[in-house]
Amino acid sequence: MLLTACTPSVNKAQLETAKKEIVQTEQAFASMAKEKGLSEAFAFFADSAASLNRGSYVVHGKDSIRLYYLAPRYKGVELLWKPDFVEVSASGDLGYTYGKFLFSTHDSTGQVIRSKGIFHTVWKKQADGQWRFVWD
Repeated sequence: MLLTACTPSVNKAQLETAKKEIVQTEQAFASMAKEKGLSEAFAFFADSAASLNRGSYVVHGKDSIRLYYLAPRYKGVELLWKPDFVEVSASGDLGYTYGKFLFSTHDSTGQVIRSKGIFHTVWKKQADGQWRFVWD
């Protein structure tokens, strides 16, 4: 009972608002990635302590994330995604999304190479009310 009393909760309308905010943030994130590139978008939407799971390793921190996507292999890459699902914690300050992505690049002959998959992102509400990812 003590833990329940100490755990802040928000009402259903506030949770629905938080879900909409996260979806809008995902949409803005995807738009920025398309318009300004992966490095700028991932760095902008990352929490200061964010981490990227990239297969066999994890990239930690906003600056490392920016540098990761500045690598030559990401030049000309197009990454498209859209959340299919969003959920928010009872406290309204953490949420997660998942959905499909399409990663497109060109090989050395100019042939387009596409890769499809599922993404999963964890979002944290910042002190200023903005949502930033902490795990991708």
